Amino acid sequence: MAVPILKAVKVTKRYGKFTAVNGVTLDIMPGTVHSVIGPNGAGKTTLFHTLTGSTPISEGSILVEGEEVSHLPGYKRVRKGLARSFQVTSLFPNLSVRENLRLAAQGTRPTQAFNPWRRAESMTAACELADSLLAQLNLHGVAERITGELSHGQQRRLEVGMAMAGRPKVIFLDEPTSGMGIDDIAEMKRLIHGLRDSYTVLLIEHNMDIVMDISDSITVMQQGQVLAEGKPDVIRSDERVRRAYLGSMITGGRA
Repeated sequence: MAVPILKAVKVTKRYGKFTAVNGVTLDIMPGTVHSVIGPNGAGKTTLFHTLTGSTPISEGSILVEGEEVSHLPGYKRVRKGLARSFQVTSLFPNLSVRENLRLAAQGTRPTQAFNPWRRAESMTAACELADSLLAQLNLHGVAERITGELSHGQQRRLEVGMAMAGRPKVIFLDEPTSGMGIDDIAEMKRLIHGLRDSYTVLLIEHNMDIVMDISDSITVMQQGQVLAEGKPDVIRSDERVRRAYLGSMITGGRA
């Protein structure tokens, strides 16, 4: 029987007297897309911060493949296999798309990541991985373009690709389709759906059509706590979830 690749046990985050995340327990199974949804202010992004190490927890436990990591800073959690993309893109805007991916691939070996004495062409493994990712991301046609010239949707896909380049175990995606047009959303949806073949994905997303179509499991948060959890069909029919979304959001569209 499969065991969780990532487990949160009664994770709590307080800011003074305010509790942003209150006793959240999650089991993220390997090779799945697990979405975290909820109304604005539900605590979703704060939960991501605690799991990835951007924010220390107040109480609880976080385990990666059974190993306690809640005491580790973010960069050490990356080494344990956790990678994250953010709501705001974080790229090298003056470098080409291929160079962004190559640098991310080199980052898996920190001693080589920014070695000024090696030519890029000599880093065969990193270059080959970058080329492979270009195809997966459907960015091969803009491989030599300066990243700052890309469309918003292309930049978002590139950021996911940079997370993939680190060969993580779990990829955290925080509202990856935010601000996208219809065509870009379709490309991102295809990309995320395919990630489960090689990675585990923990997703925050407001587009309910995407969440319901590609998620294996969904956790619904409200006021910092878990309101409901289950497969998409279970969540879609849960009356508590409908009330949390004021009755209309969960059947389609955005929340």
